[in-house]
Amino acid sequence: MSIKSYSTLIKRYKQTLSAVHMIYRLVNSTYNVRELTLRLTRLVCQFIAADSSSIYLLDRHRKKILSIAIFNNKINIFLDKKKDLGKISVKEKRVTKGYAVLESHFLGLPLVADENIGAIVVQRQRRAPAFGEFDKEILGVVAEQSVTAIKNIQLCEEQQKIILGSIRFIGDLLRRQGNAALTSSHTPVYFKIVKTLAENLAVSQEEINNLYYASVLRDAGVIDVPYNILAKTSQLTSEEFKVIREHPTRSAELIRPVDFLRPVLPIILYRREHYDGTGYPSGLRREHIPIGARIVAVIDAFEAMTRERPYKTRLSVDEAMKELRVHSGTQFDPRVVEAFMACTHYKKFRNYLSSGNK
Repeated sequence: MSIKSYSTLIKRYKQTLSAVHMIYRLVNSTYNVRELTLRLTRLVCQFIAADSSSIYLLDRHRKKILSIAIFNNKINIFLDKKKDLGKISVKEKRVTKGYAVLESHFLGLPLVADENIGAIVVQRQRRAPAFGEFDKEILGVVAEQSVTAIKNIQLCEEQQKIILGSIRFIGDLLRRQGNAALTSSHTPVYFKIVKTLAENLAVSQEEINNLYYASVLRDAGVIDVPYNILAKTSQLTSEEFKVIREHPTRSAELIRPVDFLRPVLPIILYRREHYDGTGYPSGLRREHIPIGARIVAVIDAFEAMTRERPYKTRLSVDEAMKELRVHSGTQFDPRVVEAFMACTHYKKFRNYLSSGNK
């Protein structure tokens, strides 16, 4: 073997090891399929010097394209809408059906474990060097490492849905039997209100995901509240209210054993804290209260004021907004209240608020 050939071999060996190492680090720091596939497309372009990279995932039951992650060295996007998923070429479709394709400026491999779960495709512009067998080998390494990670995350996500569904079912069952004032389910648009407000406050996507879980699980602890309190339609006694004050802690304790819900705990546990420190269970003040809990506190209060209760008349949207302003800086974070007010200028947000008041 010539010195040049040996040098090329060593270079390729290092490149392959680097690919394995980078993907290993990526897999162990990413916990959802969307983020994993988006980050993988960026890495693939780096390894193979491609102008674009796409990862297609299939619905394992119907074998139709479920999502596409794309990176073109400028834009990194995730497509999961039906209208976007049909816009792929014949060659790309062929790869998603389980065929490897190697052409001068197009390279695609299926993602296969015990079944075909998708495909990975890279492309170069016509003026760029053609793909070769080594590019195919590198992409094969990426595909092999990625397919196991994707399947594991998909399995975890399915398990998460089952757990969430079970907790939601128990909560709904108890709400049908209990006092609407204590166990009232959210309005159908509740999370849309939460999401709009969180985005206005420039909250991270991870925190928005946590807020979604919190909106589903906030009343999980109702399972430990005695039925006679749940069924009561008049105002609570001081002792009964003491039990209700333990509700956030009970909800948090119920979901604490579920690892993927750990980041949600502070939202559920501290949503009854007041900005001035007079709330419960821990008397937290200002920024010591997690931002998610401060957001939920405002929306929960608004929702409570605008819904019918056995012992009080509900307020109109405008009256409830006035109450939020009155308690801004004491019960509520002023910045969250201001963001809420700003959102009311959006017609869609205003419609969300009104639909919950019916």
